[in-house]
Amino acid sequence: MAVSDLERVLAWRNHPEVRRYMYTQHEITLEEHSRWFERATQDRSRHLLIFENDAVPLGFINIHQIATGGIADWGFYAAPDAPKGTGRQLGQAALQYAFKSAGLHKLCGQALGYNEKSIQFHLSLGFTQEGILRQQHFDGQHYHDVVCFGLLASEWQKNH
Repeated sequence: MAVSDLERVLAWRNHPEVRRYMYTQHEITLEEHSRWFERATQDRSRHLLIFENDAVPLGFINIHQIATGGIADWGFYAAPDAPKGTGRQLGQAALQYAFKSAGLHKLCGQALGYNEKSIQFHLSLGFTQEGILRQQHFDGQHYHDVVCFGLLASEWQKNH
């Protein structure tokens, strides 16, 4: 991801169909987004990626190493107007990057309990559901469970 991607990624992130599944659901300003990007690009444990197909930007991937030994969290979203199937391509490309290019040992993901699409997506990519953090997230009105996933490099490599 480069500075030139900021406005595009912000528009995707602020889209109601993306924002409703995020921990922070307010509409993010360009100033707030720019400050986040400045901090994130200085953090060597973060990998900010734009997923493209035929040179067309179609999604965002954030991989953040959270522990020694190659343990990382990921977050992602496809462009709201991306063609059907983009999510699967984005996921496969992100896993390829995480385990081949970044050399990670484990990739962890989380989904809000009502985000059935993300839960199924993680499972379809080979992630194992590792737990449920009950009523872990408060959105200002309601508490929601957080579903936790993990995928080991060795598990991913079996299928690739």
